[in-house]
Amino acid sequence: MSNWNHTEVTEFILLGLKVQAELRPILFVMFLTIYIITVVGNVGMIVLIRITPRLHSPMYFFLSHLSFVDLCYATSISPQMLVHFLSEKKTISFIGCFIQFTVFISLAITEHYLLTVMAYDRYLAICSPLLYGSKMSRGVCIGLVMAPYVYGFLNGLIQMVLMLRLSFCGSNEVNHFYCADPPLLVLSCSDTFVKETAMFVVAGFNLICSLLIILISYGYIFAAILRIRSAEGRLKAFSTCGSHLTVVTIFYGTLLCMHLTPPTEQSVEQGKIIAIFYIFVCPMLNPFIYIMRNNDVRDATKRVLKFQLLTK
Repeated sequence: MSNWNHTEVTEFILLGLKVQAELRPILFVMFLTIYIITVVGNVGMIVLIRITPRLHSPMYFFLSHLSFVDLCYATSISPQMLVHFLSEKKTISFIGCFIQFTVFISLAITEHYLLTVMAYDRYLAICSPLLYGSKMSRGVCIGLVMAPYVYGFLNGLIQMVLMLRLSFCGSNEVNHFYCADPPLLVLSCSDTFVKETAMFVVAGFNLICSLLIILISYGYIFAAILRIRSAEGRLKAFSTCGSHLTVVTIFYGTLLCMHLTPPTEQSVEQGKIIAIFYIFVCPMLNPFIYIMRNNDVRDATKRVLKFQLLTK
């Protein structure tokens, strides 16, 4: 590492959210509650899918991995942020910062393409129902799940290598509540052109590519639904993708707000608020969106809860 990164910085200080000291305990309780709900909701979704035979289908196989990524996503940042709310020393080691930065990027890109795979799955189920079983075999499903993980973590590693080539020899105060690209680049005392270019190219490509595939998939889906003659048939077809469409709208809507915000001092603080929604609220909401909007998941949840009550 010494050949790549000559640095005097051994740790970073995360400035976090600009709030008054008396509000920190309240924020601690609020974010702890959000994190607990996130863990319970996503772990519960994974367990529910595993123990319910009716949910042993490609759609719910992909959903279980989405829940796993959401769980890891929130866990990569939440525990440290909770500790910093109650401590005066808001530091993170140099290595710890880069690990957090790499894991966050990797999981973010993985989630992009898991949502894309889920859109493709709904496209096949609605537009080619007779071929769905053969095209979505177990081997294909495993391949479609592994591809986002591999691609996401390769992207994360590349971004980490580019960041490690930079020198950090001045201020070590990161103006965020986690180790994100832009505030880290501001602290570098070497040329950041290559890293900045790679950051914008990767972020732009993955956002546009994944969103474009999702939009094309839903274009075909809506066209197929409109060709269904009965209102009951259209409602049933739409209900199978309504929950996924809601999750996609929230996820990409937040991402677009984050990327379209002009870079000003005020927008830095606004960006933190958007990041809170993106990192903490979305992973918490996703399981409940599926429970509320998906009949199979809702029925399975009711049966499990009823069984638990009867066995007590």
